[in-house]
Amino acid sequence: MPQTKVFRHSTKAVTMTGLFMAMTIMLSSSIFSLPVPGGHLYFNDMVICTASILLGDPVLAFIAGGIGSFLGDMLFYPAPMFVSLVTHGLQAVVISLCSKHLFKDHPVLASGIGVLLGAVVMVTGYTLGRAFVYSTLETSLIKLPFECVQALVGVVISMLLCWKFKLVHLYRSFVNDN
Repeated sequence: MPQTKVFRHSTKAVTMTGLFMAMTIMLSSSIFSLPVPGGHLYFNDMVICTASILLGDPVLAFIAGGIGSFLGDMLFYPAPMFVSLVTHGLQAVVISLCSKHLFKDHPVLASGIGVLLGAVVMVTGYTLGRAFVYSTLETSLIKLPFECVQALVGVVISMLLCWKFKLVHLYRSFVNDN
């Protein structure tokens, strides 16, 4: 008799992933952004970093961050959508892996390292990705300072939400509640 695979994610975790993905899509819109030289300053990094810490699974984090950003770009500004998929997806995976596996006795430190590494991934990925999409490094460098600001806002807000405002504890009690 063939053995069936057991789905390892709870319905609540999958639902929360969908919610985070919807929030990422929404914050990828220019409606919820600030115009800056070379484009817009988006706030979706706050959701990507927060979701990656809370979800605790790199696959779910990739779905919320990478696919959410891809769909947001596809709907609102499709030119960099594949750059968003790879960059934000990798950012989410790095944050999730660090938060889950690094310094198990110090989760705040692990999450802090994760979001900082994720910020580096995001800034580097978008700088290189924009140079490829727009064919010039100069165009990409115009927005570099704003990418750094976007990344730092995501780092600070997500760490405050998750640890200062105890969103990690609320999330875990919600998902683990039967």
